[in-house]
Amino acid sequence: MHTYKEAINWINSRLRFGIKPGLERMQWMMRKLGSPEKRIKVIHVGGTNGKGSTVTYLRSILNEAGLTVGTFTSPYIESFNERISVNGIPIRNDEIVELVEVIQPFAEELESTDLGAMTEFEVITAMAIYYFANMNPMDITIFEVGLGGRLDSTNILTPIISIITNIGMDHTNILGNTVQEIATEKAGIIKKGIPIITGAKQEEALKVFLDKSSEMAADIYISGEHFTFDEAKTLEKGEQFAFISSNVKMNDLKISMLGKHQIENAVLAVEAANFLKVEENFIREGLRKAFWPGRMEIICEKPLVLLDGAHNPEGITSLISALTEHFPKHRKKIVFAALRDKDLKKMLHLLGSIEAEIYFTQFLSPRVATAKELLEISSLPNAEMDDNWQTLVGKVYHSLDEDEMLIISGSLYFISEVKPYFKNIFLD
Repeated sequence: MHTYKEAINWINSRLRFGIKPGLERMQWMMRKLGSPEKRIKVIHVGGTNGKGSTVTYLRSILNEAGLTVGTFTSPYIESFNERISVNGIPIRNDEIVELVEVIQPFAEELESTDLGAMTEFEVITAMAIYYFANMNPMDITIFEVGLGGRLDSTNILTPIISIITNIGMDHTNILGNTVQEIATEKAGIIKKGIPIITGAKQEEALKVFLDKSSEMAADIYISGEHFTFDEAKTLEKGEQFAFISSNVKMNDLKISMLGKHQIENAVLAVEAANFLKVEENFIREGLRKAFWPGRMEIICEKPLVLLDGAHNPEGITSLISALTEHFPKHRKKIVFAALRDKDLKKMLHLLGSIEAEIYFTQFLSPRVATAKELLEISSLPNAEMDDNWQTLVGKVYHSLDEDEMLIISGSLYFISEVKPYFKNIFLD
């Protein structure tokens, strides 16, 4: 492995192995690497929506407290290297090459065993663990669950605290068709004696988490019960709220990310930071500085263009709520593309509930729903479609009047293609 391009091509080649839940391959790999998972201090973050934002709030808070923080997140928006970052800065290309040189021989050896080939996500998880244990040790690391929890490759880690954001109907083909089934998979990250913080609201999910935490003798802290927020206020460029728990109240906390759902993510990070005894001034400043791309992100103000990676019904609901709160006077044009294995019928029904011009398109992915499929599923009489998203985005962007805005949404994978293209073509 000599170049960054070769390294990325090898990692991407693992996509052909799809999604294979299970921990056996990761356990095998960790033994070969000398058990690096035992040498890192970890906060583990799972849930349906809000994982990336919660990771970002917490990372920013811990950075303000003077800690070096490694993060493992997915997917990336502009650069593959974002998935493994130090203090919010993606690792270098040469470090990716070095990591692949370490992991590749073992991955190829594993492929010849009965356990079979490692998936792309397993390879990247192993790279992140090895990096933070051997190449660039951190004060603390934050690992985002890829899918579910119980059988996710990150679940070989033993954290100091775990966070489960919310629970929604996503990846039902793998995780189950009910809130209880999905919550059971998410609850798999709850470990013996390790505190758990959750933002779940559904009674069925909370029962699963309470039962699991009791079984594992793990203290559980529930948003809305053990800690909460109040005095929520929409600002021109963000949100403001008060954080309240049994031992503290912090007034007038500010975040720059848009939408009430971001307050819900932020309070999980604040509770975790409070648990870790981080001082209030660091919490306050960390929240203020936190930014996560592709989530209600304004990439152009005149005309107004917003990117949001909402990719399931809960995400679309949050998007609609944030648009209503922050941009009530703007006429809206939405360019939408999504993966076929999502709950498209419900997502498109929600999308049709707002007054907007809707345009369907598609991007390069074996899992993508075609523009034609989206149009047919939506049954929206005035919606339009174009297979070529670059042509469509350009057309809609150039049609915007001063009182109009363009929203590009439906998938974080779509956003990861659109954002660099948009910046290069329209914002240079």
